[in-house]
Amino acid sequence: MPATLEGQLVVAISSRALFDFEEENRVFEAADDRAYMRLQLERLEQPAQPGVAFSLVNKLLAFNQDGQPRVEVVILSRNDPVSGMRVFRSARRYGLPVQRGVFTRGQSPWRYLEPLAANLFLSTNEADVRSALAAGVPAARVFPQSARASEAHPDEVRIAFDGDAVLFSDEAERVYQREGLAAFQDHEHARAATPLAPGPFKPLLEALHRLQQQPAAAMRLRTALVTARSAPAHERAIRTLMAWQIDVDEAMFLGGLPKGRFLREFEPDFFFDDQTGHVENAAPHVPAGHVASGVVNDG
Repeated sequence: MPATLEGQLVVAISSRALFDFEEENRVFEAADDRAYMRLQLERLEQPAQPGVAFSLVNKLLAFNQDGQPRVEVVILSRNDPVSGMRVFRSARRYGLPVQRGVFTRGQSPWRYLEPLAANLFLSTNEADVRSALAAGVPAARVFPQSARASEAHPDEVRIAFDGDAVLFSDEAERVYQREGLAAFQDHEHARAATPLAPGPFKPLLEALHRLQQQPAAAMRLRTALVTARSAPAHERAIRTLMAWQIDVDEAMFLGGLPKGRFLREFEPDFFFDDQTGHVENAAPHVPAGHVASGVVNDG
């Protein structure tokens, strides 16, 4: 019977999002890909340090209990195949059961997301992330300088999402950008009972919800909505999730307050937001990534 990933949550991730290859990347940017390849080959026996998305991947893979495959992680990288050897060896050293990878030596790898049926793509390359989003795949540009995840919740995957232009469409955000806060509040209050259209990360939230319904004994999942909305605009967000029949464990309606310190208290393994300012505010506290979606990312 042919191998299949059907029914699994599939995470595609670049090597630089999974491991800390910042020093090696500086060599690549200062010289050429051959110098980078030589350095990676010289360090073949030296495991790379965990990167920004390491904790998220490590915990999601822990859902694969009792021989039941629930999560698949695939390396999808602009690295060359030689450098890919170090990626796989590093994964093995940390006990990550990562078996599949695509290495394209400088070419954009996003086109392989469709045959993988990926539920999420994490990369440090903005062009690849934008291409993935345009193809309908939830994707985020990982900020390599982000803080690493807290170790306070070893048995719980924690993921935080912004609302508008991430979980939801950017319909309301467009009103805010065009007409200001008062118009936004009036718009959302008048449409409180009308669910928002899906945003680019709804498919991931649905996949996580399915995973949450079949928890592994060793791992749980906790999600949070962290949004600049406040009352009365909060109601439409809640009712949208209710219409989707998806629960989130926590919701923070911050009314424009900086998100970073709230996220520090939630301690997610990853946070997704469409506005670079919010990601930059969060990155000193938690692993964070930018979703280049919606009106604020046009152009």
